[in-house]
Amino acid sequence: MDPNLILSPVISLGAVGLLFGGLLSFASTQFAVQEDPRISQINAVLPGANCGGCGYPGCNNYATAVVGGDAVDKCTVGGASVAANVAQIMGVSALKSKERFIARVMCHGGTNCANAFTYKGLDECVAANFVLGGPKTCKEGCLGGGDCERVCQFDAIHVNEEGVAVVDMDKCTGCEACVKICPKNIIDMVPAAQLVLVDCKNREFGAHVMRNCKNACIACKRCEKACQYDAIHVNNNVASIDYDKCTNCMECAKVCPTKCINVVGGIPVVNEEAS
Repeated sequence: MDPNLILSPVISLGAVGLLFGGLLSFASTQFAVQEDPRISQINAVLPGANCGGCGYPGCNNYATAVVGGDAVDKCTVGGASVAANVAQIMGVSALKSKERFIARVMCHGGTNCANAFTYKGLDECVAANFVLGGPKTCKEGCLGGGDCERVCQFDAIHVNEEGVAVVDMDKCTGCEACVKICPKNIIDMVPAAQLVLVDCKNREFGAHVMRNCKNACIACKRCEKACQYDAIHVNNNVASIDYDKCTNCMECAKVCPTKCINVVGGIPVVNEEAS
């Protein structure tokens, strides 16, 4: 057999490969998109938590968005100091400090909230919620499975001995990971300076509300009457506070008969009925 019959196609294919390889190398050099150096600079000053609190899936994505024109102060973990560093890299003035928001679990039921049945399954809120909305008689109550605790990268939320998740105000960065994972939607973002909270989201009506949970809002509207600032109203059978109007005077907490309105930090509030 003539060796040229074998070598000729091999050489031809090799030549074609070299040609296309050279063309691809030329194209990658000539048409390469150069990354803005500010992206890596911003990424370097970000905390690297990749928590998603800024609205982007990771710190590098946020850095890219900032260079593309997004705000320099969306990093909830880094706060004002990181925002100032990012602003310096971008050559803009640092924005005024924004009000800090942190997560709050709007449930105070715990052992005062009865179980409708015994749940046997995965010790996760999402799993339990698939079974008739969970074992709690109050279908808006904390299930205590700790899903929020597991997704928090900052050790800022834990399920207490009564089976209710509680947020550590000092550790919370406002990343909203716990808000997104909660199947009951009972974790809200509220101003860190807000002291008075309605720890209930039960929208049911009737006497059975108290039978299901002794700390539930019964929509009596005493809080409305006690507030001088029009800051609290009962909507859909549950009280809610307008944080822009609330002065933390605590008058609503004093008259609440079920103590579902609480004051953060354990500040004692005397219930007027008891006195």
